[in-house]
Amino acid sequence: MPSVSNKGLSMPQSPIRKLVPFAENAKKKGVKVIHLNIGQPDIKTPQQALDAVKNNTINVLEYSRTEGSEEFRTKIAQYYVKNNIPVSASDIIVTTGGSEALAFAMNTVADTDDEIIIPEPFYANYNGFATACGVKVVPVVSKLEDNFALPPIEDFEKLITPRTKAILICNPGNPTGYLYSKEEIQKLASLVKKHNIFLIADEVYREFTYDNKVHASILKENGLDDHAIIIDSVSKRYSMCGARIGFLVSKNKEFIATALKFAQARLSPPTYAQIASEAALDTPDSYFEEVKTEYVARRNILIAELEKIKGIKIARPQGAFYCIAELPIKDADHFAQWLLEDFRVDNETVMVAPAAGFYATEGLGKNQIRIAYVLDQDSLKRAVHILGEALKSYNG
Repeated sequence: MPSVSNKGLSMPQSPIRKLVPFAENAKKKGVKVIHLNIGQPDIKTPQQALDAVKNNTINVLEYSRTEGSEEFRTKIAQYYVKNNIPVSASDIIVTTGGSEALAFAMNTVADTDDEIIIPEPFYANYNGFATACGVKVVPVVSKLEDNFALPPIEDFEKLITPRTKAILICNPGNPTGYLYSKEEIQKLASLVKKHNIFLIADEVYREFTYDNKVHASILKENGLDDHAIIIDSVSKRYSMCGARIGFLVSKNKEFIATALKFAQARLSPPTYAQIASEAALDTPDSYFEEVKTEYVARRNILIAELEKIKGIKIARPQGAFYCIAELPIKDADHFAQWLLEDFRVDNETVMVAPAAGFYATEGLGKNQIRIAYVLDQDSLKRAVHILGEALKSYNG
């Protein structure tokens, strides 16, 4: 029998999706599964985005330009300028989701066995993209006790080697919900300029910042044009995860020209999804204010309910819609599977994402879970109640 690649064998499973078969089996038995495991918002997609696809007059569904249509990219640039991020259409490549933007960025800045430093815990698929690109992830640990703030800049600097090509951050963070301050971004900016490497910022949750805190984009930093790369997406911003439209943004012309060659190999991003996403850019600011208000309420309820459970430690999110909770258990992977296979409260259970998959350092996050608060407030209360009862039973 032919063998598969070592790269394929070393490709990590998604901690978010690997438990899906157990959830599906539970549902087939009539169990209601409350999903805390995945960042799929229940917020309604803006109507104008849906109508743009429904009411279009396309007769031939053609390829678009590799970098996305000029009209769409111009409108994206206007969105950034409105957010005080001065870019033009030529600084943007439209991608098939933020995922493809990340893959293009890694392939463009790094060769096989080159290194990218990432604060952990981080979005689990960074591990997968790095494996697929032949890039080594070098983690720098942030701690729950510090609310997952940026680790000391000295911790980054001592990890830089001749093979280091970039530092990658997610701001606000998935899975932590931490929002990097302007001062933290400035420290990173100084470091990448000093060592002549890239700073890649995954900013897909830019709109979702709480407690009167302001998002600090790396492209607002003076003197960082040659170093800064933004990963962005419509998925979370407009509750359009299924559109699979993302953006790669940089004022570094050589980077954009090189990334475009990777984009040409996949021809073009999806046409219908670009139409929907272009229309979504007309969404009024009131939409985001209402969404933020709802997410703050959900966060507050989630934290308040979790704090009632003995032995749980929680980091307080300042953005996005995730939090990391440390449970009084030894193995969150086993606990999460047990929840789906063996535990019920009134024929209901919960699905969580074990946090070990959000770390690159072996052994970290084993007793942590990521919770996505993308459900209505009553569902969150119910889910946390079930989680509390489950911990009593599991530990008993």
